[in-house]
Amino acid sequence: MIYALIPAKFDGCHHTEFSEFVLPNLASAKKNMRKSRAAAIRNRAQKSALRTALKRAASGSAAERAEAVKLLDRAARKGLIHKNAAARHKSQLSRAAK
Repeated sequence: MIYALIPAKFDGCHHTEFSEFVLPNLASAKKNMRKSRAAAIRNRAQKSALRTALKRAASGSAAERAEAVKLLDRAARKGLIHKNAAARHKSQLSRAAK
């Protein structure tokens, strides 16, 4: 196995300066690692966009609320957030609009 030292801020550890991280040897494991990293980056960006849209929609126009609902539906469909969480946010938006 290959070990690498990476800064602690990347793996969630706060008590040490550096942490040990095991790198895969098998090609399939390396590919899975690349895929999971790419998905994590993509998910982080989509969640951030969703949070921003929800904040704008809370005190914004009908168009901004419609955009937020669209992003909520997509996030629930793709598994980014739970479908009940999406329904709860949509309900809160509709109640705030009244």
